[in-house]
Amino acid sequence: MSSLAPWTFFILGALVLPFVPQRLRPAGFLAAPLLAFFSLLNLSSGSHWVVPFLDMELVMLRVDRLSMAFGYVFVIMAFLGGVYAFHVRDTSQQVGALLYAGSSVGVVFAGDLLTLFLFWEIMAISAVMLIWARGTQESSDAGMRYLLVHFFGGSVLLAGILLHLVDTGSLLFNLFEGGAAANLILFGFALNAAIPPLHAWLADAYPEATVTGSVFLSGFTTKVAVYVLCRGFAGYEILIWGGVIMALYGVVFAVLENDIRRLLAYHIVSQVGFMVAAVGIGTETAINGATAHAFAHVLYKGLLFMGAGAVLYTTGRSKLTELGGLYKAMPLIAGLYMIGAFSISGFPLMSGFVSKSIVVYAAELSSLGAVVLLLNLASVGTFLHTGLKLPYFTWWGPDRKIKPGPAPTGMYVGMALTAAGCVAIGVYPALLYNLLPHPIDYAPYSPGHLAKTMQLLAFTAFGFWFLIEKLGGEATITVDTDWVYRRPAAAVYRLLVGAVQGYAGILDRHGSPIVTYLVEASRDPVARLQNAASILQAYFKGPMVKASGSAGKPPPFNPDLYRGPFGYMLAVVLVFMIVLSAWAIVASLAS
Repeated sequence: MSSLAPWTFFILGALVLPFVPQRLRPAGFLAAPLLAFFSLLNLSSGSHWVVPFLDMELVMLRVDRLSMAFGYVFVIMAFLGGVYAFHVRDTSQQVGALLYAGSSVGVVFAGDLLTLFLFWEIMAISAVMLIWARGTQESSDAGMRYLLVHFFGGSVLLAGILLHLVDTGSLLFNLFEGGAAANLILFGFALNAAIPPLHAWLADAYPEATVTGSVFLSGFTTKVAVYVLCRGFAGYEILIWGGVIMALYGVVFAVLENDIRRLLAYHIVSQVGFMVAAVGIGTETAINGATAHAFAHVLYKGLLFMGAGAVLYTTGRSKLTELGGLYKAMPLIAGLYMIGAFSISGFPLMSGFVSKSIVVYAAELSSLGAVVLLLNLASVGTFLHTGLKLPYFTWWGPDRKIKPGPAPTGMYVGMALTAAGCVAIGVYPALLYNLLPHPIDYAPYSPGHLAKTMQLLAFTAFGFWFLIEKLGGEATITVDTDWVYRRPAAAVYRLLVGAVQGYAGILDRHGSPIVTYLVEASRDPVARLQNAASILQAYFKGPMVKASGSAGKPPPFNPDLYRGPFGYMLAVVLVFMIVLSAWAIVASLAS
């Protein structure tokens, strides 16, 4: 086990799973993260799987405390997501989830930029499988936009990697020192981290995925981006304010949102903002805070999406304006959801209380008073919409007499295990703190921290009850930065695709005779030249030259064969050959 990279089990599982009997595939799915977890336990620090590549080396397995912390939580979340999705029999979802989790783990353990880029692209493609698997027109459109946005980001990332290779002669993935290459790479990472205005793909795509697919999506892409930012851009001050903007921006849009999964998607932006701000601070305490909060966030955000997915699965509804009064019909799911809600809100004895506060503490140590104030303000918004608004209008609130169907047992078990993880970390923070990349001396249960937290939570709850009539969902559409590329899409399509099609039509009408003549001439060029000479001599009333073809009669000519794209291709080839021959003749005469 010590000789195998953890991601190999996911990749092999994705390749083998389609050939496993359908009834055994859910268990086969769970085998991959279990084997990966045991391989993590046996890994030794250092660089492994070092492969020569040209004059460089590819490090496909770099093991240190930072990669191990993210590796553990990704493998755990893959297992928990598999338990939650145990009822799924759709092979495309199972294969997509394994590839998605495995490529995320691959990025975490990549020691060079080329290996990182390979897994980065697999991660984008496999995520789209989870979106398209829902099979609706909305999921099809959202998946295509997701793919285009991430391929664009991947192209910018690749450009930065190649420029970095030219500048340094190395592909090793370490802390960057600025420059054009680093800026391009940072852009690629920032897009996956969903830093505004590069964030709209997240709220656009995650709510359109399958019920189980959104659970996986919530746990990996943005947290992988946090990892690579920790590795490559710790201390970049621009990320401090980028993270603060994320924290506030996501909260505002989550408060405005009506769809429960879209609300949770916007709040991913907010919570990742805490991590990005910590990366920008760049101290050891701050990197510990980013890592700890990413670890806790993977678990409690997965739990929240599990709860929202269970509502969608059993009722077919996901709008706050269509939900309400579900507590009596599904009390266990509501209770497990609230553990996730309390965790993300930073309640004592919950995981968010011991992770998010490290980021604020790091800002205090760096004398960033404004950052501390704004992050605390974002924390208020978190409890307001995820801890109060969403559960109240979903499980309590006006009773709309909805009769939900039964939820699969795996959903209950997956939520219970994930909730247990949130509580275990909150009750015994050493479970998390012992995994952090740097030594940590922080006591979350200090009297001052407890008092401040309870004050924020109490006043937020008071504000919610005071404004409860205004905070209910509204059947509206939220306009975000994706409007920039969604609204003009039809005009751009007409300009690019329509114009090309029109040009192709002109070629088809007027270019076919030319193509036909060139093709026919190429079949018997001697006869064509002699016919041309005869025509010219007849024009000038000179002596006639009898046209004669080459030996043998050519087969009947079919002009339809050379119309359309095939004919254009032949014409281009012939013109290319003529130009190349002319160039060769001129070059030989010149020499």
